[in-house]
Amino acid sequence: LVNGVVSHLVQAIRSKDSCFSSIERHSAGSYYERVKISEPNEFDIMLVMPVPRIQLDESDDTGAYYYVSFKRNPKEKCWLKFVDEDGKLSAFKMLQILREIIKQEVKNIKDVEVTVARKKAGSPAITLQIKNPPSEISVDIILTLEVHQSWPLSTQGGLKIEQWLGTKVKRDLKFRSLYLVAKQNKREKVLRGNTWRLSFSHIEKDLINNHGNSKTCCESDGPKCCRKGCLKLLKYLLEQLKMKHSKELEKFCSYHVKTAFLHSCVTWPNDSDWHLGDLDHCFQQCLGFFVDCLQKSQLTHFFIPQYNLLSLEDKARHHFLSRKISHELNNGFPVFHE
Repeated sequence: LVNGVVSHLVQAIRSKDSCFSSIERHSAGSYYERVKISEPNEFDIMLVMPVPRIQLDESDDTGAYYYVSFKRNPKEKCWLKFVDEDGKLSAFKMLQILREIIKQEVKNIKDVEVTVARKKAGSPAITLQIKNPPSEISVDIILTLEVHQSWPLSTQGGLKIEQWLGTKVKRDLKFRSLYLVAKQNKREKVLRGNTWRLSFSHIEKDLINNHGNSKTCCESDGPKCCRKGCLKLLKYLLEQLKMKHSKELEKFCSYHVKTAFLHSCVTWPNDSDWHLGDLDHCFQQCLGFFVDCLQKSQLTHFFIPQYNLLSLEDKARHHFLSRKISHELNNGFPVFHE
């Protein structure tokens, strides 16, 4: 259902605007990392646009948010309509045009009912709702720029996978293109909608799918490990707790546990640390690591070491979640049995 709708839209977007003509769809998120729990009712689809050489200027001290400008006037003149008066590529303008095309085009999808959800403040996604009785599927479409140039300086000490996956894998990953998603930086004094955030979802998908310290881990005839099982449980636990305490935990998302999980893979780099039969022990170890981060209000972005994903003004929320998780840990996870 989702593939049909998205393919229809991608074709329409390519033909409606020459700037979008080379757009490609990439699937991101938990469903495609094979770590989705519960029913598959949420999908993330990245619409990836290759861009000519650009200059990146940090928009704050996180090392994750950037202003994008062209190094020289792009050959395709259509890019110029997306540039704001300061010469920066405006995520807001691009999203506006893309959103309009999609809103017009969903009316032409005949065999299934698709609507475009109202804009959520600060969210980079254009969200489609697909009727699929008795429920609904939501698809987040995320506008992504793809740049073939070296990763910015802020990523230098990140991706510490040498002990886990080896130096060669790290080197190969760092040669992959850089992704930037249209994401409003809330720290800006004046919100202009022209910031972009680095995205490593394509690399994360790779790490999660090729997670073994030995190359045969989890292959059809190789030894199985419980890494993915741990990540599923971490996500499921957060999901269940968020349903119970939606107000207190609204600022937490699965990216927090995914990051804690990747750090855990580095802390325990060997396949022998993740035997399939040790799922409960490994899960509790990962959780212990995450609770520790919450208590310190410090969870380092996996690729950008200077960026703390837990902002210090939310300390009370971090402590709330750490108390809830500790309660689950010490009582045999009652939330899983509800």
